[in-house]
Amino acid sequence: MATFLKRKATVVALAALSLTLAGGGIAAAAHPAAKAPAEVGQPGARQAGQQPPVTAAETRSAKAAMRATLAAPAPGLVAWAVVSSNGTLLQHSANVVSASRFAPSLPGQFAGQYQVTLDYAVNLKGLHATIGTNDAANVPPAGEVSVAPRYLIANAVFVQTRSSSGGYADRPFHLLIAN
Repeated sequence: MATFLKRKATVVALAALSLTLAGGGIAAAAHPAAKAPAEVGQPGARQAGQQPPVTAAETRSAKAAMRATLAAPAPGLVAWAVVSSNGTLLQHSANVVSASRFAPSLPGQFAGQYQVTLDYAVNLKGLHATIGTNDAANVPPAGEVSVAPRYLIANAVFVQTRSSSGGYADRPFHLLIAN
């Protein structure tokens, strides 16, 4: 008789546990805070991460830069650039040819979008950017930065800077291209 009660108590305990877990799962699914991370989002309105369209002038300029004088840095070395918030190339390594800021008044272009052109293909290199300045105090403004190979231009890098709330904003940045 004692073993029968032990088995019955075990079954009842497991049934209660499974109902509790099932009820908790249903309650958690109904609760808005339990949504998947992709559905929750970050504070502030995020805009789509599209690159501006490539113009014929950009293509010609990039091809001319590929025919420049220097060869790509050896593996293990880096190319680098310091770019101001208005797109001016402040400091750079020898392989960096130019930097520019896209005009936010044109279709498909927003504040905080930049292009940095080099004299070698960077589409398979390691890219890193950080918000930064070259002033004496070197205290950069708050914000975010992302970097990617430039769409359809093998020797250019696209940089997007944002405010801390995620909106498009012009920010100075430092760029590293690891070879």
